Amino acid sequence: MPYYSFDLVIGEQYETQGGLILEDLELAYDRAAQLAAELCVVRPELKTTGCSVRVTTAENAEVYRIPLDPIPSSIRGWH
Repeated sequence: MPYYSFDLVIGEQYETQGGLILEDLELAYDRAAQLAAELCVVRPELKTTGCSVRVTTAENAEVYRIPLDPIPSSIRGWH
């Protein structure tokens, strides 16, 4: 099973949030979304600053990134 790392991205800085061995990339996406939601609660000041959670593989290749303050679905359709 692959190993994924999760980082909080603040501007050009990456703060390691840990890593997990997960069955597949779909579970890594879910964990990243969960982590982003948790960070919004414990560090609400980051929500409107363009911060995100990124997921990387054991080879340090970025495979996913989710913003802490995603664009609401009601707005997404207008772009």
